[in-house]
Amino acid sequence: MRANWKRNRRYFESFKRMKLELITREAHSKNDRAPLLFVHGSCHAAWTWDEHFLPYFAAHGFDAHAVSLRGHGMSEGREMLKRSSVADYVSDVAQIAATFTRPPVVIGHSLGGLVVQKYLEKHDAAPAAVLIASSPVAGMLKSGVPLFLKHPLLFTKVALTGDVHALYATPERATEFLFSSTMDKAKIARYVTRFGQESPRACFDMMFNLPRPRRIKTPMLVLGAERDRIVMTGETKRTAQAYGADMKIFSDMAHDMMLEDDWENVASFMAEWFEARGL
Repeated sequence: MRANWKRNRRYFESFKRMKLELITREAHSKNDRAPLLFVHGSCHAAWTWDEHFLPYFAAHGFDAHAVSLRGHGMSEGREMLKRSSVADYVSDVAQIAATFTRPPVVIGHSLGGLVVQKYLEKHDAAPAAVLIASSPVAGMLKSGVPLFLKHPLLFTKVALTGDVHALYATPERATEFLFSSTMDKAKIARYVTRFGQESPRACFDMMFNLPRPRRIKTPMLVLGAERDRIVMTGETKRTAQAYGADMKIFSDMAHDMMLEDDWENVASFMAEWFEARGL
């Protein structure tokens, strides 16, 4: 039983010799539940999910996995990160999913939500999907305009230099964009040290490489945060409507819902949704 609590980190090598980090926490008891595959957002990595979600779902009977997309975390590809596209990230998810004995439930946050949506356009065997504070079906342009108007110099610098990490480079900026103001400052400072760089090309895709909901038949749960300053709740609602998906907006939460103090409210809601669908 003790071994089931152990975190495992593995690497998978594609035909391009791309090694991808995969953090796994095995279910505490053997069962027939579908595996879960978590996909992180921009400037994040697999560790994001291992803070709370992977241990939680392992304790609730799921084999829980989180991939670091190329150029993130301990995955290869940093030297080509600026050229990496959402299509490349979709290939990373497909590469990992293909190693499982059964198709996983795919769960994406922010940019990872767009990756999941594009993945599902061509991989309809997934038993279910969850979008958490996801890049919306209409793209990030509408949600991004208020942010640009509030911080024109910062976003102009990011656009000119490709330094996406600058958005979250200090605890103050991370708090404004990602977290609730009531979050512990020391915790936010620790997270900031773990944020990495992001592909400007992938961020461009978030505005213009839009998902095609009509191609996706996978049952879906769409989750949003009332205090999200990156993805407006109205856009989250429109995403849920586009897929005919179940939806929940969590009050008193910000964008990084899996790292917020009330993360367990989100995880337990997901677990109940999985249970209701026999996953």
